[in-house]
Amino acid sequence: MPTACRSKPPQPRAHQSFTDPAAAVERLAELYRESVQFLTDRFSRALSGERPASRFRAFYPEIRLTTTSYASADSRLSFGHVAEPGTYSTTITRPDLFANYLTQQIGLLTRTQGVPVSIGPSTTPIPVHFAVASDPGMTVPQDGAMNFTLRDIFDVPDLSTTHDDIVNGQGFVFADGSHPLAPFTAQRIDYSLARLAHYTATAPEHFQNHVLFTNYQFYVEEFELFARAMLSDPASGYTAFVVPGGGTITTGDGDLPVLAKMPQMPSYHLTRVGGQGISLVNIGVGPSNAKTATDHIAVLRPHAWLMVGHCAGLRNSQRLGDFVLAHAYLREDHVLDDDLPVWVPIPPLAEVQVALEEAVEHVTQLEGYELKRIMRTGTVATIDNRNWELRDQSGPVQRLSQSRAIALDMESATIAANGFRFRVPYGTLLCVSDKPLHGELKLPGMASDFYRTQVARHLLIGVRAMEAIREMPLERIHSRKLRSFEETAFL
Repeated sequence: MPTACRSKPPQPRAHQSFTDPAAAVERLAELYRESVQFLTDRFSRALSGERPASRFRAFYPEIRLTTTSYASADSRLSFGHVAEPGTYSTTITRPDLFANYLTQQIGLLTRTQGVPVSIGPSTTPIPVHFAVASDPGMTVPQDGAMNFTLRDIFDVPDLSTTHDDIVNGQGFVFADGSHPLAPFTAQRIDYSLARLAHYTATAPEHFQNHVLFTNYQFYVEEFELFARAMLSDPASGYTAFVVPGGGTITTGDGDLPVLAKMPQMPSYHLTRVGGQGISLVNIGVGPSNAKTATDHIAVLRPHAWLMVGHCAGLRNSQRLGDFVLAHAYLREDHVLDDDLPVWVPIPPLAEVQVALEEAVEHVTQLEGYELKRIMRTGTVATIDNRNWELRDQSGPVQRLSQSRAIALDMESATIAANGFRFRVPYGTLLCVSDKPLHGELKLPGMASDFYRTQVARHLLIGVRAMEAIREMPLERIHSRKLRSFEETAFL
């Protein structure tokens, strides 16, 4: 397309009504492409030395729905309907990335409400940083590096409107009086997509619907071995393995590049058609990392995430290598205190618990009463001090005992709590790697033997649980337990 044509600002567009979800998504994509193309072209010209003579602005597309009916939707559904008459809206970014999600959510909404959705431009401008994010050859220089002030010419990210008020249940309403249709606005999603690329060194489109979190590199090595085995089996259904930096193999014997500098949270993706594969994220150690990763992955609307990592066993009857299936969490991580008060219970999700227990049975070939030999179900405590043993233990140990905790780590409660907050099904299966209260500390020799014998089984259990969850109907795994009084129609 000629440059002169590309540089024209998007023409004012009237909203159009749609009952066909595929057509609605195509319209969203068209509007988004026009806006991004205009901003990218104008910004490219400015970088080449053409001093802008005016301000350039383009807008996110939006979805709107208006209903006048109090008619109740199917009470079995946890999403796909609105609670009462009114106007509902949400801004949309990256329709290409979210096409399947949007088609599904729009289709369910139009069926349950019996009215069309309206598609058109919103009044929310697209920040230039996000508009050019998909162009690998273009970056936004820091202010002062150009012959003009960036925010005088282009819109920049506005953190005052990039927040979690919707998911935190703070009664958020848009300036025009419409209620939120989806849990995240376009700017909030774009912000997280940029952060994901930074922290994980993989493009957001590689993330799969089922996410495993771990706190040790050893699990990454086992995941790659498993991925290569699956790619060598034509019947497995898996199509590729993607590593940080975008390196990809489609056969089990392919060569993978290794980045000279690894990102803070390297992520690996065993892909499947429709995003139905498994992603593994090595979040490292600590609740801050756990919150950061889940804050951003949540905008991709995964179907489930699980923590599979190491923990300290707190009971004398436990042995190194035993498994812990969390059914409650003692939250002393503090990173979510302002978003989700500690008095909010984080319930176990039956579907996830069953999938994890059955996966343990399948991999270990133990079941029923015999399973108790290697696995306990109970409270997992998550703290923010890795060296808690070096302080006066009377306070922490008393609280751990009162809570009936059987294991302690630094990530699991954070991941579960953020799953609860973002309405992403969650679960935790940990492996006992030390018993500090009983003199069994994590020492190099013990750790090496433990890692060699147990990590492979633990990783496989997490994968098998995710494969079981993948076979569940979406309405079953995204249950009503994660929905509050007034919820967005979109999942």
